[in-house]
Parts: sequence; structure tokens; C-alpha cells
Amino acid sequence: MKKTILLSVALATVLGLSGCGQTRDERAVNGAVVGGATGALIGAAATGRPGGALVGGLLGAAAGTAIGANSEPPPPRRRCAEFEVDDYGHRHCIAFYD
Repeated sequence: MKKTILLSVALATVLGLSGCGQTRDERAVNGAVVGGATGALIGAAATGRPGGALVGGLLGAAAGTAIGANSEPPPPRRRCAEFEVDDYGHRHCIAFYD
């Protein structure tokens, strides 16, 4: 039961940090750290040996790097610079800030 609670808390903490990073390199590094920590925890909990933690950490870091480097942040929201009102009173943006 202790392993399950520890694993759940660790996974929740790791998921909270997984979305950090603006550039591709930052996301790759964050993915490697998060994946390695998660893999080590899962490997240690599954096998109960240091070798399991080591292998889990290496596999998690490799997977986290690949996933983090290939993820894309959402595009920035564009702000409207100029509005136009149609015949029904609805505002429509006709120019955006760059």
C-alpha cells in the first residue's frame, strides 16, 4: 500500500512539472528529467532492486526526451487591434497586433 501511495504522489508531482519549457531544448531536458525520475520510481517499485530503478530511469529518460522534444506548445493568442461592427451589432476583428 505504501508503494502505491508513494507512486501516486510522485506521478502527480511529475505530471505537474511535465509541461514546462518554451523552446524545443528546454522541453527535451524537462522530459528527460521527468521521464527519468518516473521511470526510476516505477522500476524500483516493480522490482525492488537498484538495477530495476536504473533501467527504469534510463528508459524513462530516453522516452521523456523524445516526447518532450517533439511536443509543441500552444500558439500564442492574437490580440485584436481593430474591430468592425456588422448590421446585427456583432463585433468582428479586422486587424491584429503582431
